[in-house]
Parts: sequence; C-alpha cells; structure tokens
Amino acid sequence: MSVNPFVIDVRSVPRRAGSMVEVDRTVAAPDRIGAQMVGIPAGADVHLDLRLESVTEGVLVSGTVDGPLDGQCGRCLDPIEDSVSVYLTELFAYPDSETDKTSDDEDVERIVDEEINLEQTIIDAIGTELPLTPVCTPDCPGLCQVCGVKLADAEPDHGHDVIDPRWAKLAAFKDDAE
Repeated sequence: MSVNPFVIDVRSVPRRAGSMVEVDRTVAAPDRIGAQMVGIPAGADVHLDLRLESVTEGVLVSGTVDGPLDGQCGRCLDPIEDSVSVYLTELFAYPDSETDKTSDDEDVERIVDEEINLEQTIIDAIGTELPLTPVCTPDCPGLCQVCGVKLADAEPDHGHDVIDPRWAKLAAFKDDAE
C-alpha cells in the first residue's frame, strides 16, 4: 500500500481555537497534476508551505504550494519548462461538527481518521492556475498551417500559393490558355 504524500496527520494540531502548526515539506507528486499540455510531472518535487490552524469547526489550512511545470507550447509544440505557485485556503471539518452535519459532501472537506487529504485541493488549485493554451513566448507565431514548419524559424518570406478549392477548376482553364 502506497502512502499519499498529500495526507497530513492533524493530531499535532491542538483542538483549541487559535492553535497553529506549520508544515514545511517537499513531497513527490504521485501522479501528473494538471492538464496534458502543461502540468507538474509525476515524481516532481512539490513544496508545501502551510499553516494548519485550529478553528471551532475544524482545521483551516492556508499557505502556498509550489512545483515545476513541463509541457508543450500550444502554438509551436516546443517543450515548456516553468513553475507554478498557488495559495490555498481550505477548511477541513471535524467529524460531528456543525459544519460536518450541515454541509453537503462536496461543499466542505473533512478530517478522516485524524488526517486531512490535500491532494484534490491541490489538484483543483493548480488546475485553475494553469493556462488553457500554454505558450513558450507571448508572441510565438506557431506553425505554418500548410507545411507545419515552425514560423519562428522560417524565412521571412515563407508562404504558399494556395488556390481556393472553389476556384481550382478555373485555374485549369488558365493553364490551358497559356
């Protein structure tokens, strides 16, 4: 059985409101976090710098999560390497607290067996931070639509004489006339 590195034991956080414990650790991402085009690769180091604060209804987790990104440019398909940093704020409700009793399962996270699982919270936070179409540079021209050559590397006069298919039959008449 593998241990999820995003699970934190909260027994060290006293149940007195205002008590706080800091967690500063680096863990390996068990799976890719993000999208196919860009994300934190599996096995990459993810740094957690968090505060676990005891509140009346549970444990409030706040802090930053940082990790390296890799992926492909959405325009030219070149590899991209970058980093991502997100700020988390999430309440994990104590079992049998008012929040636990009055909230739907999807509305609030819960403490289970004195542990909190930050994995889905981190996945959601990073997913909303990532670009829908990552680019290697803001002005990346992409690929030629006709031949697929990278336009940043192409000659300045790169182009193709493309005949509109609606006029293609007329081009044959022009060739016959010449």
